[in-house]
Amino acid sequence: MNLQKAEFLTSITDIAKLPKDGLPQIAFSGKSNVGKSSVINRVLNRKNFARVGETPGKTVHINFFRIDDRAYFVDLPGYGYAKVPLSEKERWGKLMEQYFSVPERIALGVLIVDARHKPTENDVTMASYFQNSGRPFLVVANKLDKLKKTEIEPNLALIRQTLSLSESTVLIPFSAEKGDGRDLLLREILAACEAK
Repeated sequence: MNLQKAEFLTSITDIAKLPKDGLPQIAFSGKSNVGKSSVINRVLNRKNFARVGETPGKTVHINFFRIDDRAYFVDLPGYGYAKVPLSEKERWGKLMEQYFSVPERIALGVLIVDARHKPTENDVTMASYFQNSGRPFLVVANKLDKLKKTEIEPNLALIRQTLSLSESTVLIPFSAEKGDGRDLLLREILAACEAK
């Protein structure tokens, strides 16, 4: 897959406008300030491809990026930002329910959490969306570069426990800043696209 051949396709708030070409979708999710755009940018080795938002939690859109006409990277709207009004949170919930109502379209779910902290309730909710979909799913623990070496293993264990991850669920220690974990994540993404 040629990662240089990546383009922004569309931004939707209505599931009826989903691309209907059947290409595998890699769905990226995470709370508003977890560095979701930075992870996507790092995977593609592009600096400002997925826009890094000024204000977290501002958009309730699903963004589609077409990669080499072979797959979509789907940037699901961030969640858990305190200043977002209740109506926006409800809209987010409705949009997620609609997106996950046809799980077959998801080749791989990628949940991004903060390696430094225990996952939030919203992270747990998002993990259960992926787990209940029955589709392949992995977790990326971003901001690894902010941890001391001795903190890494206990933090990963806490993430695995809090999100009720099975032993077989891949948990990738990741640094969008330094590139740690990129090769492993890319391998998982390519394998999921092949399997679709």
